[in-house]
Amino acid sequence: MATPRLKPGELIDVRPLGDALRNSKSVTLMRSDYLEVVRLVLPMGKHVQEHRAAGEITVQCLEGVVKFGTGAGAQLMRSGDMLFVLAGEPHWLEAVESGSVLLTLYRPQGRGHPEAT
Repeated sequence: MATPRLKPGELIDVRPLGDALRNSKSVTLMRSDYLEVVRLVLPMGKHVQEHRAAGEITVQCLEGVVKFGTGAGAQLMRSGDMLFVLAGEPHWLEAVESGSVLLTLYRPQGRGHPEAT
C-alpha cells in the first residue's frame, strides 16, 4: 500500500476504530524523511517478536489491551497509555485484547540513506 502524501498541518484521524477494528489492517499514516507514523492493528493473541528500532519510538495504545515488553520487563497498555523506547532497545508486544496502537518512529538515517530501515 502506498504511503499517503500528507501536507504539513493536514489532519490524520487516529480515533479508536471501534466496531471497524476487526476488519481493519495496519497502515502507515504518514512518512517523511525522518518520521514515520503507523496505526498498528493487533487482533487478540497477535505477538510481534522482539526487535529493535534504529531510532527512538513512541507507542500509544488507542484501544484494546496490549502487553509491551522491554529488557526491564512487561507492562499492560490500555487506551490512552503511551510510552517511549530508546533507539536500539529490544522490545516486543502482544495483544491481550484486540486493539490498535499508534507507533511513531524517528528515522535517524533519513529515507534514502543506505542504512535506513
